[in-house]
Amino acid sequence: MALFNILPVVQILGFLLILLSFLMTLPVNLLMFGETPDWLAFVKSASICFGVGLLCFLSAGRKRHALKQRQMFILTVSAWIFIPLFSSLPLLLSDLKLSVTDAFFESISGVTTTGSTVLSGLDQLPDDILLWRSIMQWMGGIGIIGMAVAILPFLRIGGMRLFATESSEWAEKAVPRTNRLARGLVFSYLILTAGCISVYWLLGMDLFNALNHALTTVSTGGYSTSDSSMGQYDQLSILFASTIFMMLGGIPFFLFVRLLNGQVQPLLRDQQIHFFLKFLLVIASVIAFYRIVTDGTVPLDAFVHALFNVTSVVTTTGYASQDYSLWGPFVIVLFFFLTFVGGCSGSTSGGMKMFRFQLSMLLLREQVLRLLHPNAVIARHYNGRIISDEIVASSVAFSFIFLATLAVVAAILALLGLDLTTSLTGAATALANVGPGLGDIIGPAGNFQPLPDAAKWVLMMAMLLGRLELLSVFVMFSPQFWRS
Repeated sequence: MALFNILPVVQILGFLLILLSFLMTLPVNLLMFGETPDWLAFVKSASICFGVGLLCFLSAGRKRHALKQRQMFILTVSAWIFIPLFSSLPLLLSDLKLSVTDAFFESISGVTTTGSTVLSGLDQLPDDILLWRSIMQWMGGIGIIGMAVAILPFLRIGGMRLFATESSEWAEKAVPRTNRLARGLVFSYLILTAGCISVYWLLGMDLFNALNHALTTVSTGGYSTSDSSMGQYDQLSILFASTIFMMLGGIPFFLFVRLLNGQVQPLLRDQQIHFFLKFLLVIASVIAFYRIVTDGTVPLDAFVHALFNVTSVVTTTGYASQDYSLWGPFVIVLFFFLTFVGGCSGSTSGGMKMFRFQLSMLLLREQVLRLLHPNAVIARHYNGRIISDEIVASSVAFSFIFLATLAVVAAILALLGLDLTTSLTGAATALANVGPGLGDIIGPAGNFQPLPDAAKWVLMMAMLLGRLELLSVFVMFSPQFWRS
């Protein structure tokens, strides 16, 4: 591709790095009356980020360049590499003495809202580092929503064409329309974040913890201020409130925009949301009943903890209120499969997304009916619309690529010496952007620090692939993509 065509990408990357440099100053500014032992690391990082960003921004000249489809793919992939790369600077330059691998792992896990961590002793970490981890996830959450609106419709894999009813192809609308949508998305995100901070604070969290956990709840990221995650709060009201906000983070954000415009019905009638909520309640009820019968757990405790942890895994948040790997083999198997599910399309959550499972069920029903009635004309309907063969084909293709990539990543991790449980659940949790895996090493009570560096780099690649919905990366390896 010619240099001229890369300039718009470089210019926008520069602008994003300038924005990132201002976000890097937030931990120091917000904690100016508290302890900020790593303030110099944040100042140096912000200066480096601002300098590189300004250089990139000015290198493209003053002329504004319109992005074409191919350039949008390049921008998306490069942004999700460079933003975590520069976001790792405060961690690398801090007193934590992290290696380059560990600093980048923590950063890329944060920005992709995966929530896997290599840090232990979180309760003793400086407040500025804890806050920066939360800011990275909050920043990544709004980036995910923007990508779902602007980029994924081109691939027809994000579900945006399917769920926005009469105006699903937002990326192809006029600029004013797109700008209004972007403002609405940011405003919705800010309202949910402010609401979550307020609720946590009113329920007993101190303001610092309320801020941190709100940033990582709404973004469905899952970073916490304690090694025990949300288990540090032995209070059912906090767990239930967190569950509600994780659910909201797992709902399509463009429906919140329509709600702000006074359109309540799309939110109430959306089939994906109905399936999402019913799925969470049914699975949580099954696990709660199992625990009541096998362990004699108090019913209310059993249900709240089950719903919290199920919602956390399905929305790919990654919080834990208890070590659910101790709840029995039946529950462990359930949580392994829940790792793949994901929230709704157009939300901050990862995974395979609810609508793909719904489409699969529609396709299965259609095949059964065709066996019974070979000559029948069967129309697929979803949310009051007919589903085209193209959408079904793209959903099947994504599912195949997801499972194939999972197998390759798990095999590579096994070659690097990891056991079966760690290899399989590590690959699954990275690709689905969930956070904790299963087993003694990377389970809810562990972290990713003991893994060899090579395994961490493999998992980092899997996190990026999962966050970018695979095809937006793989399309760049096609020779046709680079032909003029």
